[in-house]
Amino acid sequence: MRKMRRQLVLNKGKEKFIFRYDSGCEDKLLDTLIEQVEDKRTSFDWFDAAVISFKLTQSLLGQANTLLQKGPQFCEQVHWKQEQINESKKPDTETEIKII
Repeated sequence: MRKMRRQLVLNKGKEKFIFRYDSGCEDKLLDTLIEQVEDKRTSFDWFDAAVISFKLTQSLLGQANTLLQKGPQFCEQVHWKQEQINESKKPDTETEIKII
C-alpha cells in the first residue's frame, strides 16, 4: 500500500520551515520538531513546535472525519485489503511450534 506524502509549512519572519513526512510517520515528525527546537542555528522555538503540532492534529482529525463520513463499508474494504496483504506475506511453508 502506497503511503501519502504530507507537508506542513511554518513561515516565521524571513525563515520558512517545511516539514515533509509520510502518512503514518507522524511520531517521527514530532521527534524532528524537538530536534529543530534544540538546533540553535535557527529561530525555531517551542511555540513554533506547538503550532506545527496543532496543524498536524487538525490534519489528522480531518483525515479521521473523512474516513468516518465514508461509512463502515469503506472501513470493511480497507480491513479486507489489509487481510489480503497479510495473507500474501505468509511463508509458503508452515512452521510447527511445539510448547513443552
